Amino acid sequence: MHPANSVILFNTFSGLGFGLLFWLGMGVIVPTGTSAFIWFAIAYLFAVGGLIASTFHLGHPERAIKAFSQWKTSWLSREGVCAVFALIVMAIYGAGLVFAGARLGITGFIGAIASLGVVFTTSMIYTQMKTVPRWRHWTTPAMYLMLSLGGGALLAGQIKIAAVLLIAGGILQMFAWGSGDTRFKASGTTMESATGLGHIGTVRAFEPPHTGTNYLMREFIHQVGRKHVEKLRIITIGLAFLLPVVLLILPFSHVFAALAVVSHIAGVLTLRWLFFAQAEHVVGLYYGKR
Repeated sequence: MHPANSVILFNTFSGLGFGLLFWLGMGVIVPTGTSAFIWFAIAYLFAVGGLIASTFHLGHPERAIKAFSQWKTSWLSREGVCAVFALIVMAIYGAGLVFAGARLGITGFIGAIASLGVVFTTSMIYTQMKTVPRWRHWTTPAMYLMLSLGGGALLAGQIKIAAVLLIAGGILQMFAWGSGDTRFKASGTTMESATGLGHIGTVRAFEPPHTGTNYLMREFIHQVGRKHVEKLRIITIGLAFLLPVVLLILPFSHVFAALAVVSHIAGVLTLRWLFFAQAEHVVGLYYGKR
């Protein structure tokens, strides 16, 4: 699929922001006063900034409010409802720390779970798509949650927790890539099923269905070379997981900590680009692009 910049930014930064909110809500760090304001400002900048970025990919951003009404059937709508709820609850929790120096434990716990709920609902937008076999697997929500928790722990300065989660995330990501590479073929979708002409025998593309491109071809058909994929996967593992862990286990330094965060973000941006670029939509079969 076409890797839109706005969606890549959304998936990267909102996950980090809500991950940091989770750890703040769980009380792993309990800042007060100005310090609390700075921590929550960073978390909200990432979380809300990512959500805002996602609207730039919409054809009519002004209609985004209508998505909230479809929560019974749409994971996108559930994501929006969950995000508003999590942000409001965590704002109340944060206000207690900033203005009263008091930790509202139950409020923080509810906000933390809701923050993870946002990440999960985001992942389910992609996991529930039968038309993209690579995404329709338990590793999709698992990786979303792992990256959010690991990145959030990294931002929160939780060295041991972040190191463990990043190592586990790297292993899980490699498994997701390996299993995902065979998932399209295993789905059983073919040119015959895509065109509905299987009853007459083997089908091959002679000419495209039309002379120009259309929305489906622009959004759902994107091809990336295998050599480029291999290089980008190595870069992803190195930047998102390995380098941050190495920097974390070295004697503590604010410079190393900052480099670990920057490296992780760069790696996750690359990972998200691959997430979309490698997502083969079955509509590509109809146009002979598989």
